[in-house]
Amino acid sequence: MAKKHLALWVMNTQGQVPITQNVTVVEGGVANLTCRVEQNDNTSIQWSNPAQQTLYFDDKKALRDNRIELVRASWHELSISISDVTLSDEGQYTCSLFTMPVKISRAFLTVLGVPEKPEISGYSGPVMEGDIVRLTCKTSGSKPAANIRWFRNDEEIKDFLFLKEEDTHKRTFTVFSTLDFRADRRDDGVVISCRIDHESLSSIPQIAKQQLIVHYKPSVEILPSSLIPQEGATLTLICQSKGRPVPESVIWKKDGAEIPDHERMSVKDGVLTISLLNKTDNGTYRCEATNSIGQNGTDYVLHVYDPSALAGPSGPDHALIGGVVAVVVFVTLCLIIVLGRYLARHKGTYLTNEAKGAEDAPDADTAIINAEGSQANAEEKKEYFI
Repeated sequence: MAKKHLALWVMNTQGQVPITQNVTVVEGGVANLTCRVEQNDNTSIQWSNPAQQTLYFDDKKALRDNRIELVRASWHELSISISDVTLSDEGQYTCSLFTMPVKISRAFLTVLGVPEKPEISGYSGPVMEGDIVRLTCKTSGSKPAANIRWFRNDEEIKDFLFLKEEDTHKRTFTVFSTLDFRADRRDDGVVISCRIDHESLSSIPQIAKQQLIVHYKPSVEILPSSLIPQEGATLTLICQSKGRPVPESVIWKKDGAEIPDHERMSVKDGVLTISLLNKTDNGTYRCEATNSIGQNGTDYVLHVYDPSALAGPSGPDHALIGGVVAVVVFVTLCLIIVLGRYLARHKGTYLTNEAKGAEDAPDADTAIINAEGSQANAEEKKEYFI
């Protein structure tokens, strides 16, 4: 009978197994540790910390720590909570079920160190175009080490240096990232952002921003109101200048000198207006802009066109047609003259050959006979030569 009770007790104790789960919590948060026992015959349950100090024995608190509280205590579950968790709370916690022998289950508490708000250093004010700029982003207190990403406005920058240092006392990391680039006028007004990504930040990353101011000499462009300026019309030349600092008022020149005709030519807000255009206005017009960094300018070559010369023909070109007809008539006449001379020459040769032999005949009958003979001889000669 005793053996039967012992076997039943062994079977029951084998089914009494404590079950725990690992827990991850952000520094400053609340960690909930739960130990469950599916089958328990009134056996006590205990939670202890990584230093093997008892926290709770069933529903009785053993360690004086106001951050540790009881959540639930029963024969099947012992749950406790640790509020305002610190990095020193990290470690392996043990749930013990006091059977014979004692059964335990361990749960590892991971505490995430929240990275501090990042800071960008290395920018002390406006930079000159062409200068090398080095920006450094730094954040401390992350565990594990945080990740740093750089952005130019909304475009991510991939080329940068990344370093991390571990603080052995605080179990955290200090992370550095350095971004080097050559300042360009296109960087003026650009916002450089340093973003910290870390699992403790959930979906809200920490960001530091730095807007750049780049000084550069002006760029100048002339925009004419007409591509084909004509005599008698009005032409406006718009001088667009851009620079940092903003350029002073622009200066207009013609052929290297001041604007000559102030009655027809006026300048207002960088716009040169020329009224009643004529050929004397032809030349090279230059617009120059200046700021504290330097000076720059560009040229516009003006050529005034005659409206009548620009008007296209309304019908066929009669002069061209007349010229073609005259050439055709001349060529035709030349061909007729050459052909006539050729035919006349061959007809004379025929008559001459026909008269040979009749010149020496004593009478008319003999002349006819001699002429016929000469014609026959000529035909024989032609056949012979053929």
